[in-house]
Amino acid sequence: MKRQNETNRREKLMTRKKELVTLGQKMKSMSSASVTRIEGSLTTRAELGAALGYQYGTSAGTYQRDLYEALGYPETTGIQLKDYLARYARQDIAKAIIDRPVKATWSGGVRLTESEKTEETAFEKAWKDLERKHSLCSKFLRVDKLTGLGEYGVLLLGLSDVSNKDGLSKPVLTSSNGKKRELLYVKPLSQSSAEIETWDDDPSSPRYGYPVLYKVTIVEPSTNTERQLQVHYTRMVHIADDLEESEIKGTPRLLAVWNRLMDLEKIMGGSAEMFWRGARPGYAATTDPDAQFNDDDLDELEDQLDEYEHKLRRFLILESMKITPLAMQVADPTAHVDTQIQAISAITGIPKRILTGSERGELASTEDRSAWLESIKTRRNMFAEPQIVRAFADMMIAYGILPDPITGDYGLKWEDPFAPSEEEKARIGEVRARALSYYANAIGARDIVTEEAFFKFFMGFELDDIDIILGLMEKHLEEVGVTELDIEEAMAAAKKQTRKPPVPEEEE
Repeated sequence: MKRQNETNRREKLMTRKKELVTLGQKMKSMSSASVTRIEGSLTTRAELGAALGYQYGTSAGTYQRDLYEALGYPETTGIQLKDYLARYARQDIAKAIIDRPVKATWSGGVRLTESEKTEETAFEKAWKDLERKHSLCSKFLRVDKLTGLGEYGVLLLGLSDVSNKDGLSKPVLTSSNGKKRELLYVKPLSQSSAEIETWDDDPSSPRYGYPVLYKVTIVEPSTNTERQLQVHYTRMVHIADDLEESEIKGTPRLLAVWNRLMDLEKIMGGSAEMFWRGARPGYAATTDPDAQFNDDDLDELEDQLDEYEHKLRRFLILESMKITPLAMQVADPTAHVDTQIQAISAITGIPKRILTGSERGELASTEDRSAWLESIKTRRNMFAEPQIVRAFADMMIAYGILPDPITGDYGLKWEDPFAPSEEEKARIGEVRARALSYYANAIGARDIVTEEAFFKFFMGFELDDIDIILGLMEKHLEEVGVTELDIEEAMAAAKKQTRKPPVPEEEE
């Protein structure tokens, strides 16, 4: 057996060697700059992929055990983009891993602002109109998903300066020659639909190592056929997540949990098959020693047993045979599934309750919710804002589709992920009302803590809210005819009443 394993391993090594030789021949035709960039990346990934799963090494460089091979896990380099897309489409937890953070990130949308004033500026209005026309938040959400399924995703910008399909391969001119340039469409594309065709190989270029042309595959709606186009990088918003050394290609979000997803599939699929086979008892058949069977009898018996096993047949017509039920064997897979879910939760940072869809009501953990909202807030600031929204908006400003901000810059306003629900607002209101009642009825409380200080530090109101509350209080007092002097005199009388001890009455 050892010799056979060693032979198989040598054959694998020879195959890899041939692949590397072929790759080396291809790389000779490239420029030296491309070779340096690509060779370094491939070497690093090949070393990482080759080192996984090997155990019990010898001085000769051979290994006695390959865990990945034994457990059926593919090598890292063996997982293709189509595999990520297929698993996202077919496996529930894989889809949740991609969808949960993406939907939470873009929940409520985002708007661009350049002023805190209530009046809407020209820049803010132009962004609102552009967002409404092209449903930008929906496009951002889609490209976020597609980016996570591969190493990158892109937004294809359809601009009005293109007269035919060949125009897409030409760069966008910063000057529109006095013509108003318009954004006709925004199309999210995955890595498989927007392959990088040529790179900038000039070491003196500020875009050295960045894409120049993409090969975009578009499906024609009328004929349902694919058409390939060359698109210049100035017509693309390139988006990559979880970057390491490369600025162009990130890490697919399902890569780190690939083994766990395979294990989960085995456990859940295996438990279903186990229930199918074990929930109803098996049977053992014993024949009468004097019984005689011909070929037709055996064929009929075999057909009945096949129908019983695979077609839910519930009865058997037998002669000279005795059927004895066997003990049922069904195991509970809950603990095994939970172990895999916990591992996936730890890797992705998605709390288990949110990952499995039980984040509402009494099942929600306060710590889980806070940690989840903090991670979404970080994801917005570190990825969604710079990589998607600002990258898109900056191009729109550069191409004259959006006007220049008056202040020279703009900010992003997201819906607050920490905003309380209606139920939480009601609970907070009840607590605040109780605190206000204690404060209002406590004699001398205003001497220690002023009304403004109470509303700010004890009630947690913002300064604008405090001004509104105090203004409403003054208005109410004016309407009922109570002046500030009346209040002060009443408070002074209350103080005297509480501070002076009662005078004993004289006896007659």
